[in-house]
Amino acid sequence: MGYLKFTPYIYLIFALYFIYEGMAKWNDPDATPWLSFMIGGLAIFMFFFRRKFAKKMEDRKSKS
Repeated sequence: MGYLKFTPYIYLIFALYFIYEGMAKWNDPDATPWLSFMIGGLAIFMFFFRRKFAKKMEDRKSKS
């Protein structure tokens, strides 16, 4: 169960990758960098959501 504490950080790695990919596509007229930026933003949102949810579950576990 300890590996679940590290899984939200995978979302940060994906976010950094997609933001970097969006920046690389920025000057290419045929590419769509906005999709990469949106996926990166979604990954950042998922990082905070999963971290908050894990903390909530840990608090609930410690109360009982």
